[in-house]
Amino acid sequence: MNFLKAKPTTFLCFIIVTLAFVQTCLAQNFPQDYLDAHNTARAAVGVENIVWNDTLAAYAQLYANSQAHNCDLEIEPSHGPYGENLAVSNSAIFSGVDAVELWLSEKVNYNYSSNTCAIGTKCFTYTQVVWRASLHVGCARVQCFNGWVLVVCSYSPPGNIVGQRPF
Repeated sequence: MNFLKAKPTTFLCFIIVTLAFVQTCLAQNFPQDYLDAHNTARAAVGVENIVWNDTLAAYAQLYANSQAHNCDLEIEPSHGPYGENLAVSNSAIFSGVDAVELWLSEKVNYNYSSNTCAIGTKCFTYTQVVWRASLHVGCARVQCFNGWVLVVCSYSPPGNIVGQRPF
């Protein structure tokens, strides 16, 4: 279809649908979206807000870009100087907020009294989100070559220090 020759209403409908799609793709992937998701969980356990850090975001973006060729369920951590949470999804609309909510879903596995995860489960992405000493975060989202989405958040100072409680 040649949109230059289309009726004005057809062209207008095309523009509206395109803008709605772009807005949906960008939704929940801005720094404030990541912060809101983190800080809601942190407030629930009495931990001060975490703040956005562009250096951490750049680090997360570099790592996410380096992994875009190899996104799958077994993505390896960067082993860098920061705390880190990773999430992958085969959904093209998986957002940064979806990733934070995935990490927070591990809360049910964390036992504060024993400061451990339930046997056979993981809870370290949850504890990193709410780690009291982690004061800065930067996150990135990349569409992988296989169509999957990878979300990376980097934290400073890093959390999950053995023998310490997150909050």
